[in-house]
Amino acid sequence: MRNQNTLWQSLGRLYPHVRPIIPRLVLGLLCALGASIMALAIPQVLRVLINDALAAGGAARTVWVASGVVLLLGVLEATFVALRRQFVITPATTVETNMRTSFYRHLQNLTVEFHDRWGSGQLLSRAMSDLNLMRRWMAFGLIMLVVTSLTVVIGVTIMFFTSWPLALIFTAAAVPLMIYGYRFRTSYSRVSRKSQDQAGDLATTVEESVHGIRVLKAFGRSREALEDFEEQAEELRDTEIVKARSLATFSMIVMLLPELALGASLVVGIVLAANGDVSIGALVAFFATAAAVAGPVEFIGPLLAMTFTAKTAIDRHYEVMEAENTITDAAEPVHLTDPRGALVLDAVHFRYPDAEEGTRDVLDGVDLELRAGETMALVGVTGCGKSTLLQLVPRLYDVTAGSIRIDGVDLRDLELDELRSLVAVAFEDTTLFSSSVRDNVLMGSRTEGAEAERILAEALEVAQAQFADTLPEGIDTLIGEEGLSLSGGQRQRIALARAIAAHPTVLVLDDPLSALDVTTEELVEEGLRAVLSSTTTLIVAHRPSTVALADRVALLQGGRITDVGTHSELLARNEHYRYVIASLDDEEVALDDEETKVPGSMGRPEHDDEEALA
Repeated sequence: MRNQNTLWQSLGRLYPHVRPIIPRLVLGLLCALGASIMALAIPQVLRVLINDALAAGGAARTVWVASGVVLLLGVLEATFVALRRQFVITPATTVETNMRTSFYRHLQNLTVEFHDRWGSGQLLSRAMSDLNLMRRWMAFGLIMLVVTSLTVVIGVTIMFFTSWPLALIFTAAAVPLMIYGYRFRTSYSRVSRKSQDQAGDLATTVEESVHGIRVLKAFGRSREALEDFEEQAEELRDTEIVKARSLATFSMIVMLLPELALGASLVVGIVLAANGDVSIGALVAFFATAAAVAGPVEFIGPLLAMTFTAKTAIDRHYEVMEAENTITDAAEPVHLTDPRGALVLDAVHFRYPDAEEGTRDVLDGVDLELRAGETMALVGVTGCGKSTLLQLVPRLYDVTAGSIRIDGVDLRDLELDELRSLVAVAFEDTTLFSSSVRDNVLMGSRTEGAEAERILAEALEVAQAQFADTLPEGIDTLIGEEGLSLSGGQRQRIALARAIAAHPTVLVLDDPLSALDVTTEELVEEGLRAVLSSTTTLIVAHRPSTVALADRVALLQGGRITDVGTHSELLARNEHYRYVIASLDDEEVALDDEETKVPGSMGRPEHDDEEALA
């Protein structure tokens, strides 16, 4: 929902960030004001020069003195301008950096549900463009708006002391300016917000196109993508034109009315000077002061536009910063001193926040128990909620009802850092970062030095990711944005190695072997059997070969776990399980062959299960 704050409410939100640098801003403001005062003092020197040096009997020495004073005032003005920049630039950029860091930190803490709703381009534009606008306004717009306003007030006051009738004519132009200024504020704020939102949408389109360039090229949709982009770009262009026209109209009025007032003042001033009501020097000083004031008056338009743009940037920034993080640490968290990894899902319900009223929960009362160190496969038809269930374990989402417990402790009673050090995840859609193989694999590891290197080598070996050693710079090779420089199977193995390297108590795998060939998959499974022997593992199985990793299998149907047992048991007694298995991709692995190992037995012969059943 968009903020409906007033201008002062929005600008006031910056105060906590600006407060530490207020002394520097005040010094910058004083320097800018000093520069304006120097500019306004020059006409007064001219008045004295004209009245004294050009009068009968005037001395030539007065001209030299006046010239020296004007030169000194000019040097002081330039010095004040330079000092203003020195005082405000460094602290303003520091505030911008701190706000950008806080913004990123908040994005990291926000829920996955938030990121599902927001386009990446919108967040990017808020993190970069909007904060840059705020910094420019703090360092320049705010100070110059105050100084410009004070300059106009001081200048007009001097003009009244010089000749109040002429000053009255000049200030009469302020009435229509104030009326139109109010209309300008409303219209410009609206179009500025629209422009910034459209720029964010355009950034999202660019990012999606770059990330999906292979798909666009493969399906020959580059032209259609370009047409959609051109349409969005044209909409942004139209909005920018409306925005520019609005500012141009306001600037024209701001420039035109004072000029008309000066023209009228000139006519009246000549009459007054002819009648002896005002001296020639005063008349020159009045118009020189008016010229010095005219610049700031004309500058008010762009400064107001910058202020209104900053207002919308602030509102957009706080739309994200005020988004509630619903997945937080408990007030009094519980700590697991000796975690074993017993995982229990008790009457778990879950529905997505944007689900329509009256629709059934995605997970509608899931009951499931995994013993410590057990590997359990989760199977079901496509879309039954398997991946959703897995995302509840590391609290990427919170359950709508019910509870999930590790060693008897509700996940919501654990600190998030502790929970996510206990639980590691490997998703089917692998996400790698633009960094080295080493950094990607060790992302979840809490070790350093030689131990980290040992864990890295072990994880790469188990995941059959030794190909990393053949890359140009070995495991220090940068793998590019999202790992797109690697094949699908290579990315998946790196992601699996990352989960293994975390040495979790609970491992959650969402079909982590789907992109591997049969031979590589067999090697990975062999390594995983050893690694998972003491780790509680919940693995979504989309292929029969993945089921072979599990001790037991859970069948998810209609939002509930309808059966749990070994593969052989479920084949024998559950028709829906047989249907699910038959629909999976069987890479010539006869899971129900009596001579094969029982899926889920981790290498134990089938007759062991038969004896147990007897």
